[in-house]
Amino acid sequence: MKDRSKEDEVADISINNINKYFGDVHVIKDISLEIKSQSFTVLVGPSGCGKSTMLRMIAGLEDINSGTISIEGQVVNDLPPKQRNIAMVFQSYALYPHMTVFDNMAFGLKLEKRSKDEINERVQEAAKILQIEDYLKRKPKQLSGGQRQRVAIGRAITRKPKVFLFDEPLSNLDAALRVQMRVELAKLHDQLDATMIYVTHDQTEAMTLANDIVVLNEGEISQKGTPMQLYDKPDNLFVGSFIGSPKMNFVSAKVVSSKSNNTEVEMLNSKLIINRFSSNITIGDNVTLGIRPEHLLVNQDADASWESKVFVVEKLGSGTFLYLEKEGEPLVVETEGHSNIKVGDTIKVGFKADRCHLFDKSNEALK
Repeated sequence: MKDRSKEDEVADISINNINKYFGDVHVIKDISLEIKSQSFTVLVGPSGCGKSTMLRMIAGLEDINSGTISIEGQVVNDLPPKQRNIAMVFQSYALYPHMTVFDNMAFGLKLEKRSKDEINERVQEAAKILQIEDYLKRKPKQLSGGQRQRVAIGRAITRKPKVFLFDEPLSNLDAALRVQMRVELAKLHDQLDATMIYVTHDQTEAMTLANDIVVLNEGEISQKGTPMQLYDKPDNLFVGSFIGSPKMNFVSAKVVSSKSNNTEVEMLNSKLIINRFSSNITIGDNVTLGIRPEHLLVNQDADASWESKVFVVEKLGSGTFLYLEKEGEPLVVETEGHSNIKVGDTIKVGFKADRCHLFDKSNEALK
């Protein structure tokens, strides 16, 4: 399905200063965002951050209080959903239980009064892509959750929309099936070369699927970028804590000195010089040091060291996570899968300065 006619060309989306209120609650706060044609963009964030509301505004299922949304250069604020040439896949599948899989996938095409031959061709083509040809005569109740989700996606594919919208489509599936469906969705995007926008609260889904991730928090964009940009260079403390599993470790620190190209901090009874600087910080300021679990060294010399007792050991096969006692939240360290460290052991943890991040008292990253 890579050869798409001009009528079926995928679209870029431009969101300009949109706002949304539910009563007195300001749920989308002056958001502007450019979504590239043929990209796989994931909107991610905690429950209540506004990601599903944004998706529904793009789809035309929620009114916009102010601002504009354009698809392929056309402002669509006043267009009903059926005229926006989008297709949406919901968390709940939304299949008609009395219809066969074929009829569910063909339903939208029948409403468009497409010919029987065209309907059959499009349904068969979508079924082949999703490997559900053998299920076309079944009813939804005869399918597993993963098969039902494939049918819902197939119904979207048959319409050949400019934009696919996915609203947490995998959240009802078990863990193993979620992994399998993530692979299928990534492959589907490659096959269709479509513009896809995907909403999830699962940062693992975001990291594995996206070309671009948009992290939302309390109705605002915290950061937008590629998965590794967000992982390696979070703009703020929220993104550092939300992207990554386990999340980034945070340690309270105090500024000892600040120069044009580095900042020296004191933390956990050690001093550490980090190549990060901001004119907004001064000596004596309280800051937060962040470091990923895999960037901490176990029983090795480093730029700064700290000793603590292990109180939880998580063995995951490929790696082991050690949880260390620390004031506030524990410090999590990743080490080798066959580690012999056990609960109750005291270990030395090494901090490498070039792997540390600093966040000022406004929770913004020092660059």
